[in-house]
Amino acid sequence: MKSLSVLSCIAMAAIISSCNSGNKSTSTGADSLTNNPFLVKSTLPFEAPDFTKIKDGDFKPAMEEGMKRQLAEIQKIADNPDAPTFENTLVAMEKTGELLNRVNGVFNLLTGANTNPTLQKVQEEEAPKLAANTDAIFLNTKLFKRVDAICQQKEQLKLDPESDRLVEYYYQTFVMAGAKLNEDDKAALKKLNGEEASLSAKFTNQLLGATKAGALIISDSTELAGLPKGTMDAAAQAAKAKGLNGKWIISLQNTTQQPNLQFLTNRATRQKLFEASYNRAEKSDTNDTRATITRIAQLRAQKAKLLGYPNYSAWALQNQMAKTPQAVDDFLKKLVPAATAKAKAEAADIQKVIDAQKGDFKVQPWDWNFYSEQVRKAKYDLDESQVKPYFEISKVLENGVFYAANQLYGLNFKERKDLPVWDKDVRVFDVMDKDGSQIGLFYCDYWKRDNKSGGAWMSNIVNQSKLLGQKPVIYNICNFTKPAPGQPALISFDDAVTMFHEFGHGLHGFFANQQYPSLSGTNVARDFVEFPSQFNEHWASDPKIFNHYAVHYQTGKPMPQALLDKIKKAATFNQGYAFTEVLAASDLDIQWHELKAADPLQDADKYETAALQRTGLSLPEVPSRYRSSYFLHIWANGYASGYYAYTWTKMLEEDAYSWFEEHGGLTRENGQRFRDMILSQGNTKDLAQIFKAFRGHDPDIKPMLKAKGL
Repeated sequence: MKSLSVLSCIAMAAIISSCNSGNKSTSTGADSLTNNPFLVKSTLPFEAPDFTKIKDGDFKPAMEEGMKRQLAEIQKIADNPDAPTFENTLVAMEKTGELLNRVNGVFNLLTGANTNPTLQKVQEEEAPKLAANTDAIFLNTKLFKRVDAICQQKEQLKLDPESDRLVEYYYQTFVMAGAKLNEDDKAALKKLNGEEASLSAKFTNQLLGATKAGALIISDSTELAGLPKGTMDAAAQAAKAKGLNGKWIISLQNTTQQPNLQFLTNRATRQKLFEASYNRAEKSDTNDTRATITRIAQLRAQKAKLLGYPNYSAWALQNQMAKTPQAVDDFLKKLVPAATAKAKAEAADIQKVIDAQKGDFKVQPWDWNFYSEQVRKAKYDLDESQVKPYFEISKVLENGVFYAANQLYGLNFKERKDLPVWDKDVRVFDVMDKDGSQIGLFYCDYWKRDNKSGGAWMSNIVNQSKLLGQKPVIYNICNFTKPAPGQPALISFDDAVTMFHEFGHGLHGFFANQQYPSLSGTNVARDFVEFPSQFNEHWASDPKIFNHYAVHYQTGKPMPQALLDKIKKAATFNQGYAFTEVLAASDLDIQWHELKAADPLQDADKYETAALQRTGLSLPEVPSRYRSSYFLHIWANGYASGYYAYTWTKMLEEDAYSWFEEHGGLTRENGQRFRDMILSQGNTKDLAQIFKAFRGHDPDIKPMLKAKGL
């Protein structure tokens, strides 16, 4: 996932991910600018942050000073007595906010991957101020007049293509932000934006607290029958770390379904674990998010009306590939019948197993993974416990993810131990291009922590820009279960695919080759940004790559061909369930954001139920991948009206992969073509045109349906 935040200044939504390490929560001179490390560029390679010098107390003063400086820079541009030109207005704007961008790059990292109460407080305090800072830029009447004047004379300026695109970008960004509103409406919009920013920050912290508190604590080992030994040991270690010796803690991941449900033989434990996940943010306590999300939805509807749109989705989608809510609705409707039909057929197969075992119950969500695993074993003779020993995390990274990047694009990686990190488990790599030149730095942080947001994501600490003389510093965050001391660091094949996915975002960022930071790398539409990442997943199972990294952690021998064949045959297994849960989440997102300003504050649970029933996605045994109350993507991470992008980009990437299949598969020549035509383009051209130029035609949905077994 590449997630977005309201914390950006110029780009209206900046990439969020967060990680924090040995940053101390108190310091001499905290909350002042004395010796603040953010005031000057880091002297480390590529301006990578020096985490040994950064303290929690540094963020607030640096952030507020950064906003102050940026607004002064912006006002100077707006007040320039010279006639507006591309250079003295748009290029000048691209150069503003250096300090604010620097502090936000680290703050977003830290508040997502390893936060603490001090940082959470700063996050909630500063969110409305950052929103106000953005409003002060994009609702500046004098500044917009300059942008508008440049846009009107664009044809006569004869700019290069990227500069021409920057004019379009800024004009649309200003208009979408409300630059054409009258002063009264601008004031009202600022108020709505401020409250929304505050609530989104509050939601993030509520959800983190709810997920941490929702972990399942077990006192009797018999309740965990079926769990692999390594998982049991890790659960015991997690409990011990919290002073609960003799007990076990099963932490929650951000999705509705939990990975351990496939192993637990005790049905009551399965139900408890599922319900701990499903109800995590609905306990009528301080971490209950329902009041927060319903108010956010209401604020967004009101904002859309103020901006002249019938609902938030209509406003948000105008700069996406889909363009309109109707296009998204039509796209999803085409997929729902086939997905739900396959899910129902899968449910029938599961029910047969339950009945054959005299279960005397109807399959429930907490039963699905347990019994579907049995169906998979019966149909494909494939057992997850046979597979996992072949996926040791370091080999997956170095001999899989990095090796694929080398074979496709000529990249090489060298680990370095001299750069400070935010947690002892974080690894850092130099990224070298095919000619030996270094193109950036890569940080990876894969193990789950209680103070890390759920899920997996990529972002930049430093963005690429020729104008600013910057190269990318990029990180990937995941939430895999850390093994107990002495145990091998084994992950599932799904986890391995996640690593390839997030590094696909990384490649999109590393190959950025733009002049202007606003158009650089992954700064593209939601329904395009997941294209490179999902495309990169294919190489996890490509024979040349797979055989290079999928080796037994004890023997070093590659996975037997017979076992690999079973994995391939099972590739479309359970896809009805998997696709339906994603479609349900996509549908929930769109329906929340099609509310009108006049609609009353909703009851979150009733609205969710009715929304899924309206579109035929209310299958009791197949819950949404994210329930509304813990749907971090749409309430705080920039995917509002955009979760459908995962399915839309699945269409793009499967069609693009079919081009590879037609032209020899994994080769350096094909990789270079994909790099040149997709990964290095940023947002410098119309995204539909970028895709069509590569594929030779508009996106075709058939390869996706084939891949899903639909």
